[in-house]
Amino acid sequence: MSRNANSRPRTASGPSKILCRGLVGNSESVRQLRELIRKIAPSRANILITGETGSGKEIVARNIHHHSNQSSGPFVPINCSAIPPELLESELFGHKKGAFTGATTNRDGRFAFAAGGTLFLDEIGDMSAPLQVKMLRVLEERVIYPVGCNQSIPMTARLVAATHRNLEKSVEDGTFREDLYYRLNVVPVRVPSLRDRKEDIAGLVEELGHRLQREQGLTVQLTPAAVARLQAHNWPGNVRELANLVERLAVIHPNGTADVVDLPDKYRVVTDCDLGDSDSHDAVCDHTSTTIVLSANGIDLKGYLKTTEADLIRQALDLSNGTVTKAAALLHVGRTTLTEKVRRLGLADRVKTAS
Repeated sequence: MSRNANSRPRTASGPSKILCRGLVGNSESVRQLRELIRKIAPSRANILITGETGSGKEIVARNIHHHSNQSSGPFVPINCSAIPPELLESELFGHKKGAFTGATTNRDGRFAFAAGGTLFLDEIGDMSAPLQVKMLRVLEERVIYPVGCNQSIPMTARLVAATHRNLEKSVEDGTFREDLYYRLNVVPVRVPSLRDRKEDIAGLVEELGHRLQREQGLTVQLTPAAVARLQAHNWPGNVRELANLVERLAVIHPNGTADVVDLPDKYRVVTDCDLGDSDSHDAVCDHTSTTIVLSANGIDLKGYLKTTEADLIRQALDLSNGTVTKAAALLHVGRTTLTEKVRRLGLADRVKTAS
């Protein structure tokens, strides 16, 4: 089949630019992941990467490609959930002219583009049942059939798949073929969530900052207190959420330094403690629920404690509708003590004058 240059997807840039991107850190889980990548990359075995959304599954796939024997070939990613099911088959396998309405030319698919390299099938758990059957045939016979063509083409790409879904449960539910699952899951790779590797956040922030400087000319530094506060966050969006935050701070504070006060509100919360509504003044914060991990760069302890104190007082005043007596009860301090702290920290605007 003739290649349509305009339809060729963009492949990875030089391997030096992607090696270990997002895999920065010295946590045990990341060290084990890097070692696993080096072990399995030279193999031609199919790999199934699992992990939460935003945890870096494509980053892992790119590193596997980089260390593989096919690293000189292209790395071709495709998100199976981002393309309508009726178009995904053509996108993967290509099609012959006249195969369907709108097929005015021959077109190669992602399997052909990835020949001699790696095809990364992201969110494969969202693939339709009919296409799962065809994928199984590809894996068993190592050939592909473009839509509208009876002539097979050898499949020479290394296949790496990923999903945020629990495919074992999908197999039990009947939404994913069991035979395809076992064909894909020859070598399983689990990507840890960011909340399970918080000690890596300082290094990730530094690496993300270097990337922004290279790609956008933006630079920003975070104070140790700000980094420590980020280590207390739960990170539902994982590394992707952290990358977005660092970019936001770099845009707002170009060539500057961001402290705790510069973080969005949700990142400034010290714990996940629920103080209840404004009428629940007997709630007690479990201050042991979050552990602050000291980064290798250290921390401005005085500044961190001052910011933490101000944040908690601000929350207590908000929950108490500005009533100092009620806020003092929430914080287990005397009214006079809290009044002095409010004055010293410049929070008088949050206090009711009659409190």
